[in-house]
Amino acid sequence: MADSDEQRNTIRTLIKFTLIGMTIAFVVLYIADDDVKIDFSSSTVEFKEISAEDDKQLHDKAMQGPVSYSNAVAKAAPSVVNIFTAKTITQERAQVFEDPLFEYFFGDRAPMAPQKRTETSLGSGVIISEQGFILTNNHVIESAEEIQVALKDGRSAQAKVVGTDPESDLAVLQITLNNLPSITMGHSGNLNVGDVVLAIGNPFGVGQTVTMGIVSATGRDRIGLNTFEDFIQTDAAINPGNSGGALINAHGYLVGINTAIFSRSGGSQGIGFAIPVSAAKDVTQQIIEKGHVVRGWLGIEIQDMTPQLAESFSLDEVSGVIVAGVLKNGPADQAQLRPGDIIIKIEGEKVSDGKFAVNRIARAAPGTQINLSILRNRKNMEIKATTAERPVPQDN
Repeated sequence: MADSDEQRNTIRTLIKFTLIGMTIAFVVLYIADDDVKIDFSSSTVEFKEISAEDDKQLHDKAMQGPVSYSNAVAKAAPSVVNIFTAKTITQERAQVFEDPLFEYFFGDRAPMAPQKRTETSLGSGVIISEQGFILTNNHVIESAEEIQVALKDGRSAQAKVVGTDPESDLAVLQITLNNLPSITMGHSGNLNVGDVVLAIGNPFGVGQTVTMGIVSATGRDRIGLNTFEDFIQTDAAINPGNSGGALINAHGYLVGINTAIFSRSGGSQGIGFAIPVSAAKDVTQQIIEKGHVVRGWLGIEIQDMTPQLAESFSLDEVSGVIVAGVLKNGPADQAQLRPGDIIIKIEGEKVSDGKFAVNRIARAAPGTQINLSILRNRKNMEIKATTAERPVPQDN
């Protein structure tokens, strides 16, 4: 019996010291000095990676992309021209010269007549037909007395103005030369944000220059440049002198007419605007065929809706435009539209703001009957109005 108790005590002692030894070993592994290392070599590490086959396919596909746009430029560049304009500026005789005291001291040495000088400017344009029609910006040739067009092949010619459209800032010129390289027009409606585009023009008069970028946005309006705005925004560098030049896609087709830059310094800052070729084509056809652009008009003055006004009219959302004025005997007056009416929809399309309303009415040809959904005295009404031709803006 004594032997059994002694064996049990021995076993307990062995277990006790074994547990103590394991505990000490565990502590040593974690708090001993840096000479003691834990081996993780047997652990399995999982990496997230693409398969070799998929990686090769993506690489091969990327290699098929364009490494040069020289073919596109070679196709379009001959159609882009430099435009040089000149006009005479009359500097009125300074008021100080009218002073009798000044005349007493300086006599005949005082300038007697207004001084005249010639002011020159430059821009770009695009040959759009073999008949010599050239599309450019209105502001490039505005008030010009002489317009000279220089082609990429070295030829030059005097240009005449076929017609202008200040409200879209477009103008059509014509030159008389043989074998003119006309550009191929693309479809601006197919442009997507991120598409590669190239701007061709004559920045700062250094000669024809090509810059590359992408389409940053489409349908830009409310920029404050034109009455009718629907710009392509691009980060392709557009500088002074580029106005009127071509914006082409990666295949060399015309998708826009470079118009303006957004810049505080006067240089390119990656925000440029171009008129879509779809709009430019429509304006050009009307100028050539009719001498001016024909647009619909109702003879109303409108005001954008504000949150405060929307609340006062108990509107659920800030949309629609307020009729601020109606021209007497104009189309809107004949349709019995009144000041204070709120135009909610035009032809079933919700009116977001004044720009939308003006553009939507302008798209309706003169003589077209359009449906207006209005709110009058908090009551919904439907009015039919027949558009007239929008008057041509008068030069100031």
